[in-house]
Amino acid sequence: MPHDFELRFAENWPPEDWCGVTVLVAVSGGADSVALFRAMLGSKQSGTGRLRAAHFNHRLRPEAEDDEQFVRELCAKWNVPCEVGVAEVAQMASASGEGIEEAARRLRYDFLESAAGRLGARYVATAHTADDQAETILHRILRGTGVSGLAGIARARTLGHATLIRPLLEFRRADVEQYLTDIGQPYRRDASNSDLRFTRNRIRRELLPLLVREYNSQAVEAILRLGSLAGEMQAVVDRAVAELFERIVTIESRTSVRIDLSALETTDSYLFRELLMSIWRRQNWPLQAMGFDQWCLLETMARESFYLSPKRNEKRVFPGAIRAETARGEMRLRLV
Repeated sequence: MPHDFELRFAENWPPEDWCGVTVLVAVSGGADSVALFRAMLGSKQSGTGRLRAAHFNHRLRPEAEDDEQFVRELCAKWNVPCEVGVAEVAQMASASGEGIEEAARRLRYDFLESAAGRLGARYVATAHTADDQAETILHRILRGTGVSGLAGIARARTLGHATLIRPLLEFRRADVEQYLTDIGQPYRRDASNSDLRFTRNRIRRELLPLLVREYNSQAVEAILRLGSLAGEMQAVVDRAVAELFERIVTIESRTSVRIDLSALETTDSYLFRELLMSIWRRQNWPLQAMGFDQWCLLETMARESFYLSPKRNEKRVFPGAIRAETARGEMRLRLV
């Protein structure tokens, strides 16, 4: 008899949607990813698809080798082939000037994308939960974010030729741990999750419990509801941006984009800034290097060119070595 967790999982991501294709499951060895792995095994029906696991060893902790061995043994027990990637993340972060968390995330997803492409995986499944979602939204609020940031972690997005999907986003962490206890499934505990030097850990262990205890016992649910509403609103904005993109943006190459500024007369500031962000995403330019002030400056350049001095040639270089130039009713963006 399937466990209630597996039944909920099957309702949330029906097996008939993925049993006929190859699915790559990211398994770190922690509770969330092990629960995802076991739930997929428990939910998989007969089909021609294959289940494959992927583990990325960041080499950031003394226990990293033990984590890798745990995942290898777990996969061997259930006869699931396991792809393993290894990187000296700390050294690579230092060389690239990235933060360790940022570098770890980038390298992990690069590995998953590469493995999915090599295996022909249709889906890459990761184990983000509702608690991860609430923490992400709160973290973004504290750092400063727009509506799109309030929407939190997307349930699905493209990852190379595959679709990255997060089937546990509607499950609480307590549900995950109870499921593993009920089925007698051990998992690895990451001691770094208790390190309060990291902002994300302080949010998880200090701020969110404080909000629940002192302000609103349903604080997590309230944050998740905000994220859901923001996601609905962003979907409306995205459709408007897509229509505007088709009308006024010309992709000349991977390094060059042209924008017809004639639409500014009927385009509000928020929508134009969202258009700029969509260009950055489309071109795979360094989006995180741009802040609110930079987006506003780009918009100001465009509007001043259109309304005040359309013949004046103005140039500025933005983070990520993106040069913006306005002249003759156009804005040109180039990677230099």
